[in-house]
Amino acid sequence: MTEDRIPNLDSALFDLPSLDKLGLPPQPEHKPRILLLYGSNRERSYSRLLVQEAARLLERLGAETRIFDPAGLPLPDDAPDTHPKVQELRDLVLWSEGQVWCSPERHGAMSAVFKAQIDWIPLTMGAIRPTQGKTLALLQICGGSQSFNALNQMRVLGRWMRMFTIPNQSSVAKAFLEFDEAGRMKPSSYYDRVVDVMEELVKFTLLLRGCADYLVDRYSERKESAEELSRRVNQRSI
Repeated sequence: MTEDRIPNLDSALFDLPSLDKLGLPPQPEHKPRILLLYGSNRERSYSRLLVQEAARLLERLGAETRIFDPAGLPLPDDAPDTHPKVQELRDLVLWSEGQVWCSPERHGAMSAVFKAQIDWIPLTMGAIRPTQGKTLALLQICGGSQSFNALNQMRVLGRWMRMFTIPNQSSVAKAFLEFDEAGRMKPSSYYDRVVDVMEELVKFTLLLRGCADYLVDRYSERKESAEELSRRVNQRSI
């Protein structure tokens, strides 16, 4: 990606995360895979514009990105899980190693459009937990003054989905003032904070993706699996 696509960056101060700087052993050769979700179907959706800005930054930081378009996704349980949009979402979740969630705040909460996407992601798909061990960064769009309600709720969701939610986050107040007619985010402290969050997400993804399975391996689940195996063996011997 050329630097002129991100004109707000001060390249002299911009840091590219690397395995050498983190002191990590060799990892998968592919770029960190980041899925971005947003929570509005409006024609000029500020959560979509913010996600697109975040994706540009992530690509500049060396990641591969994909953005899921929620338009056409049915309400949870209002269609079979074979629905094409549901399958697209689930395939992207499995592909990803990290995610960015961005929701506008509506009535003091995350949007229904955003929550529907999370509700279509099961805690398990067969023997696979599709979100466990993945990194997560959180962004929020505000129509008025700055708020953190949607961020706080998404942080709870991230924990419930067994994800590593990074400490930094971004809430963009009066979003209608923060984007130009072309849909690009204007230079501001809000923009700089988004850069901070994306830098941190890539660092944590590089740090964790090679050992996420080990870090989230749990004694109670190993014990449960052993007990299930014992019951199956005993049943065969009856």
